[in-house]
Amino acid sequence: MIATIINVILVLCGSALGLLVGNRLPQHLSKTITAGLGLCVALIGIMNAVQTADILCVILCLTLGSLLGEAVDIERRMDSAGEWLKRVLMKRFGDRGNMGHFTEGFVTASLLFCVGSMAVMGSLEAGINHNYSIIVSKGVIDGVTAVTFAAAMGLGVAFSVIPLLLYQGGITLLAGAVAPYLSDAVVTEMSAVGGVMLLGIAANMLGVTKERLRVGNMLPGLFLPLLYLPLSQWLGGLLG
Repeated sequence: MIATIINVILVLCGSALGLLVGNRLPQHLSKTITAGLGLCVALIGIMNAVQTADILCVILCLTLGSLLGEAVDIERRMDSAGEWLKRVLMKRFGDRGNMGHFTEGFVTASLLFCVGSMAVMGSLEAGINHNYSIIVSKGVIDGVTAVTFAAAMGLGVAFSVIPLLLYQGGITLLAGAVAPYLSDAVVTEMSAVGGVMLLGIAANMLGVTKERLRVGNMLPGLFLPLLYLPLSQWLGGLLG
């Protein structure tokens, strides 16, 4: 858990710095920064997505994952959590920290910081081998990203550390149990599915679709390669 706590602290520090800077940014500059970040997120998504060695895996996992996510309505629950946090904070502290974009910042940053191979592999390394280098490196990247995100989208970015702590911390604590199921191929496909999700996040940030893409409802697809790859190998053995 030490590595994840370091990651959390770096995100909080970056968010605090971003909030200090954000109060001094004119609105048009904030929009330009958000657009630039959206393009960067799109680039990261493309870099992750093109790593796939099985495009059918990505398609099926995203499709089935979206069906599961819609059934549970994960996006609405994340939005509700963000709105609840926003109401509690506004009641206590008033309208500070760009609260108008609180939920957007919370959901966007939560998805961005939790999706990707560094979160999975770094947590496994920390839990099994007590090697914190991957998560600490990710934490530095997340911290720098949090500066610009918080400057553009406000206090909600700082509260993304809650799902970050639960997600990475959970994998770290369960590392010994889940490691046998996370081969290099599985992690690659999980990263590819996550890359496509990042493209969805980028589309929302850039406003390129009429309606906001419900990327949160795609989250179950991130874990479906754990089932798809063993099943496809088993079927391949029967047919081969």
